[in-house]
Amino acid sequence: MNETTHAVIEATFEASNEGRIHFGEVIGRLMSVEVEAYHVDYRSGRTTCYLPDGATLDLGFERPQQLIGDMFDGDGVRAAILGAQQGRVMYPEFKLLSQRAGCIGYTVWIAGRHVTYLGRRGETHVERFPD
Repeated sequence: MNETTHAVIEATFEASNEGRIHFGEVIGRLMSVEVEAYHVDYRSGRTTCYLPDGATLDLGFERPQQLIGDMFDGDGVRAAILGAQQGRVMYPEFKLLSQRAGCIGYTVWIAGRHVTYLGRRGETHVERFPD
């Protein structure tokens, strides 16, 4: 992975974690450096980005201060997603809302244009990118 790609990925996730950019901007910036997917694990406080050539980049973030909800609440996850899509919810709040809804992490499939949200018992919710 070249230095420019590394720098764009780090800057993008820093801005997102600080609530300065919305999800669409994250996707646009990551597409510009050919990230094809990334996985966020709330429990470990890690995000892993994947590039088509097999390169990966692991980034850390602050783990949740609250306990992640025990039961996966698909409606709660969808409400957090809708708020983010409408620009009412930035990433710091999205993390809290989705964690309360029992989401332990998710994978953003940029190339596949969808996100898979995960619960602690293997529950999933798939959200397609809006057109």
